[in-house]
Amino acid sequence: MNYDSLLNNIKRIHFIGIGGSGMCPLAEILRSEGFELSGSDMNESDTLDRIKSYGIPVYMGHKAENISGAELVVYSAAIKDTNPERQAAVEQGIPCIERSVMLGVVTRRYKRSIAVSGTHGKTTTTAMLSQILIGSGFDPSAIIGGKLPFIGGNSYVGNSDIIVCEACEYVDTFLELNPFISIILNIDADHLDYFKNLDNIKKSFNKFSKQTTGLLVINGDDKNTLDSVKDVGIPKISFGFGENCDYRAVNISADKGVHEQFDLLYKGEKITNIKLIVPGKHNIYNALAAAATAHYLGATPNEISENLHKFGGVHRRFEILGTPDGITVADDFAHHPTELTATLNAAMNMGFKKVWAVFQPHTFSRTAMLLDDFAEALKIPDVAIISEILPVRETNTYNIYSKDLGAKVPNSVCLDTFEEITDYVCKNAKEGDLILTMGGGNVYMCANMIVKQLKFMEENK
Repeated sequence: MNYDSLLNNIKRIHFIGIGGSGMCPLAEILRSEGFELSGSDMNESDTLDRIKSYGIPVYMGHKAENISGAELVVYSAAIKDTNPERQAAVEQGIPCIERSVMLGVVTRRYKRSIAVSGTHGKTTTTAMLSQILIGSGFDPSAIIGGKLPFIGGNSYVGNSDIIVCEACEYVDTFLELNPFISIILNIDADHLDYFKNLDNIKKSFNKFSKQTTGLLVINGDDKNTLDSVKDVGIPKISFGFGENCDYRAVNISADKGVHEQFDLLYKGEKITNIKLIVPGKHNIYNALAAAATAHYLGATPNEISENLHKFGGVHRRFEILGTPDGITVADDFAHHPTELTATLNAAMNMGFKKVWAVFQPHTFSRTAMLLDDFAEALKIPDVAIISEILPVRETNTYNIYSKDLGAKVPNSVCLDTFEEITDYVCKNAKEGDLILTMGGGNVYMCANMIVKQLKFMEENK
């Protein structure tokens, strides 16, 4: 079925799981286009409150009658085909599409759609680019995988022909998109439960590149990216540190690793100086990708510099949660060895007395397949504390446990529960230390527990 044309002939859309971070922005954009919406969800959340504030009817819990009157049903990837609302839609002959398909439908309604892809850095780069374009008056729409304080959420409904969104490679969902501009930040071995090997990942990025209609913005320092796009016939611009790149960062300096500062060159000529308040070399790459794309769209060097300097990060990307008793507690979404390495190297250069990394491994398959790489990353901090592996969608057919990772990391402690971890770090961390929780799951809860306990200890000295 051609779902693009379907939207031209319907009025009423129902979202199953409307409070999800990927669903809420789509609902906001479709509402702004005049569609009548309804939705359901199992859990209360900030995003759900936002949806309700528009007067959109939201049902708590999933029941067949919730879809009454709908002409199209959209469901998130977490919603199984046994869901009563999906079953009711099938029985009633109502078209039913997954969220990634709807993202493709929505983004194709914009003349200049920009998809940010890559194994690492998608959310931060999408947020950086959105902040530059919004701050420079381009009035784009934006769909971001994390909360951007600048806009007070993870989505923005603009009134132009530009939309910025993330393009996730997992289970090839990004192949539902046909962007005008595609950014490829990097290509690394990940999601091997699905892709099996790096070669298959590169093939998927090649397909994605060939579905792009206008321009590729690529990491000129990343061999895997260059391999994946070499036979793609559309215009390309590159970013990176190497002399072969169109947009380059040179004269890089850092204030204790906290403020990355560099000159931005375009075709060998300096166009501006950029000072970031988010740390780490990986964020220079993210900023280069955002700057190159914004410059191509017509943002001035001064607008790019000003807005990147104001960019304070995204929720769960080195997010500082508090400094009770002189101990800094931060949380980060890093869940792949490359991300851990980048974030931990940045942390070690910030001048803290001691860096405590609290890592929650995310999926048995990733932990098993990348075990040695995780071990190398966790040797970087002064102390690594490893929790139980979060299963997510898997069973432990790999026979892998946290202690297998801990055995390869000399400076590590394996503790199963967040309560044990909280007690351990609060007893041993000292003023001037950094406690950094890391992982793609719910380890942020542990960070909040640590902040709470340290505050209690400070108040009861």
